[in-house]
Amino acid sequence: MRRPRGEPGSRAPRPTEGATCAGPGESCEKAWAGRLKPHVQGHAAGSPAPNSMLRVLLSAQASSARLSGLLLLPPVQPCCLGPSKWGDHWPPGGGPHAGPVQGLQRLLEQARSPGELLRWLGQNPTKVRAHHYPVALRRLSQLLGSLPQPPPVEQATLQDLSQLIIRNCPSFDIHTIHVCLHLAALLGFPSDGPLMCALEQERRFRLPLKPPPPLPSILREARPEELTPHVMVLLAQHLARHRLREPQLLEAIAHFLVVQEAQLNSKVVQKLVLPFGRLNYVPLEQQFMPCLERILAREAGVAPLATVNILMSLCQLQCLPFQALHFVFSPGFINHISGTPHALIVRRYLSLLDTAVELELPGYRGARLPRRQQVPIFPQPLITDRARCKYSHKDIVAEGLRQLLGEEKYRQDLTVPPGYSTDFLLCVSSCGSVLPVRAQDPFLPYPPRSCPHATRDPAQRVVLMLRERWHFCRDGRVLLGSRALRERHLGLMGYQLLPLPFEELESQRGLPQLKSYLRQKLQALGLRWGPEGG
Repeated sequence: MRRPRGEPGSRAPRPTEGATCAGPGESCEKAWAGRLKPHVQGHAAGSPAPNSMLRVLLSAQASSARLSGLLLLPPVQPCCLGPSKWGDHWPPGGGPHAGPVQGLQRLLEQARSPGELLRWLGQNPTKVRAHHYPVALRRLSQLLGSLPQPPPVEQATLQDLSQLIIRNCPSFDIHTIHVCLHLAALLGFPSDGPLMCALEQERRFRLPLKPPPPLPSILREARPEELTPHVMVLLAQHLARHRLREPQLLEAIAHFLVVQEAQLNSKVVQKLVLPFGRLNYVPLEQQFMPCLERILAREAGVAPLATVNILMSLCQLQCLPFQALHFVFSPGFINHISGTPHALIVRRYLSLLDTAVELELPGYRGARLPRRQQVPIFPQPLITDRARCKYSHKDIVAEGLRQLLGEEKYRQDLTVPPGYSTDFLLCVSSCGSVLPVRAQDPFLPYPPRSCPHATRDPAQRVVLMLRERWHFCRDGRVLLGSRALRERHLGLMGYQLLPLPFEELESQRGLPQLKSYLRQKLQALGLRWGPEGG
């Protein structure tokens, strides 16, 4: 059997499925690093570039506290003296112009005890700069955390370090203040102590605080208002593109969306919601759905394409809000999008939404998409399947079915109403005999509720669905949202599904083994063919 060596990347608009990393052995950070350069312009001066923040987010450990700290408080920069030809980091030895400021930073980073750390700060007052204090706090945290049972730090040492920071914090920029606040909290400085009060006072002086909403326990340390939507959009796009179903990061995006609801427009929200539908992940954040419903109610008429993109993600999650459906199926909305450049893609989305209403929402009694406005949902194979056709098992499965059943007993790549593609379709009689497909009508009536319960055609339609490796999230266990939606809808339309998982297909060695595998799968459904099957 041919095994896939890698997964070529490609990018596709929805409702196709996007692209993934260039290869399974390539790290996600590495694959993504070169693609963020166009997006980093325009971020606030003095703040970390979005691609740097993204790397920090993706390298966070699994614990909630670790993620919270890294997600919402940028990491301490090695050097805050502005750009140089060496970039963000000095080369070994400090670079060609390493001065006393960089030398002091190296000494702080290499301090072997809290006392030595304080000595370097206290004995070099003319060389100390604002960015040295976060370095000192970070090093102190490392010293205390490097041993299973760290030795107690003298209270005088902490008081002296606290006094140094209090004395100099008026000269700190907002980024340095944020980092010092976070590190001081992790070190156990009391929230009502002199150090935390002085830093908080400087923080309020530079950036007035808004009343913080109650935070769930998963992000108890978090301050989501301090993170930019741009960084969160990059994170969401990265997770969706590379099929990374990371619950901690997805929950962080959901919480950010809830907290920043009033500041986010639908064009940003569509990008933040994208990974949830694609990765088939319903967040635990209880306000996630009510928040999206409020945003849709507020901005549904402003950006039609963004509105239906949000609904597409919710459709994959089986969480469609009735009020938003009433709006997008209304004559006013449909007339509004007619004649616009994106009219065809919006009609395709609306056709899929109408199918979901027909099959999944029997209690819906609102407006529906007029028949004259409906178009095929997927008029051609998905971009990802076309890009990976040489890694697909479809050709060898087709050959196995041809030798096992005969060419007249199956149809390949048939698109059934309202526009879902099927890998292989069989027609089966009531007694289990596989019938010649071309002598039968391969399509079941759609919509299914409009057909009578008893029909003259008792033949059953069996759909063999290839579940390739790229049809799953990166963990290989959860189907992507669009794939799960297609299988769910085909089942609701009356087709019997026979999934062929990639693990089972890859374990077959050659065509004889594959034919035996397919024979067992079909016989398990009670199917018969050949002379004994009629």
